[in-house]
Amino acid sequence: MRALIIDDSAVMRKVIERALRQAGLELTEVLQASNGEEALQALRDESGKPNSLALILSDINMPVMDGLQFLEQRRDERLAPGVPVVMITTEGSEPLVLRAISAGAQGYICKPFTAEQVKARVVPLLPAA
Repeated sequence: MRALIIDDSAVMRKVIERALRQAGLELTEVLQASNGEEALQALRDESGKPNSLALILSDINMPVMDGLQFLEQRRDERLAPGVPVVMITTEGSEPLVLRAISAGAQGYICKPFTAEQVKARVVPLLPAA
């Protein structure tokens, strides 16, 4: 399984990757981006590749382009259609959650989180192996 992790903290990207592995997900490749703009470019580069992404996890608060702007731009450009997006953030306010969902996010995990929380929110979104 291939995943894209978007967070401005390299340490947090590693923590998220480790939580995915602890949740039992077999990751074959993890793409990383430090903001929404880098993530969009990664998705543009992925377009048309046969072994496509299975999952995108994104922070909300990032410099250059935040996670909500990323979701909205991804939707507008029709990048990685059908790939589930889970937001991982310290922001738990209802307006932000609703905006993320309306922009295409399928799940939401608040920091700090456990591998069990990641598993509970991510696994149901993935196609059965």
